[in-house]
Amino acid sequence: MSAYVPGPVMVAAGCGGTGRELEPFSGPDGLAGLDFVTRSLTLDPRAGGAGPRLVEVPGGLVNAVGLPNPGLEHFLATELPWLVRAGARVLVSIAGATMGEYADLARRLSRAPGVAGLEVNVGAPDEVGAGLFEVREPYHAASVIAAVRREFPSDRPVLAKLRPDVSRIVEGARSCHEAGATAVVVGNAVPAAFPDGRAGGLSGPAVGPVALRCVAEVHRSLPAMPVIACGGVRDLASARTYLAAGATAVQVGTALLHDPTTVARLRADLAADPQEDA
Repeated sequence: MSAYVPGPVMVAAGCGGTGRELEPFSGPDGLAGLDFVTRSLTLDPRAGGAGPRLVEVPGGLVNAVGLPNPGLEHFLATELPWLVRAGARVLVSIAGATMGEYADLARRLSRAPGVAGLEVNVGAPDEVGAGLFEVREPYHAASVIAAVRREFPSDRPVLAKLRPDVSRIVEGARSCHEAGATAVVVGNAVPAAFPDGRAGGLSGPAVGPVALRCVAEVHRSLPAMPVIACGGVRDLASARTYLAAGATAVQVGTALLHDPTTVARLRADLAADPQEDA
């Protein structure tokens, strides 16, 4: 298995649209050379949850979008070719209701030109990923990763995206690594509630300290495994904090909804002042 060298700044799943929306805000080179994680794809089109799906709260966003996407065939026919032409390094986020669906997605994407790797969504809060395979224990996530890894070329990365559960994050990361994950992405939205009491997932700066703890714990316990940080990355200081804690790269998500130039600015800032990079 070849080493995976990401980023150091990546677009988090679901936050860069199809790429077309982000491209005008991505600097003079556009998406060229950028690690772009797509929204989570399922085999069949998925409408997502009922509205309202998103609400701003102090320190972040609560969402229950339900992972809407056009399905694999539409993505392969329209979105992937555009991203490849734009020069992005495309990592396709996948989600399924069964391990068989995850495996089928991996098998079909392995044959698609331009797919640089996969990010396996095994950490969405249940209310965000309703109807998908339930990941209750680390061995559930590991089983999914193993099914995907069997169907995807060993020389391309498979990233395991885990929720930032401090009590289980090291166990989950170790299990996924042993199952064949190239790296782990820590973390995902954390279980939360809308003001009216409906269940959702919280993302943004408010989850940063929790995700940071998880990144540090994984790096301390599994120093050879790449850890990609995701949770409240919005500026150079927040990115540096994660890199200093052992992250190999950072993903920018919620911040793009406020300022779509965030990724371009971070890439430029880190390139201009790289002395503290991990």
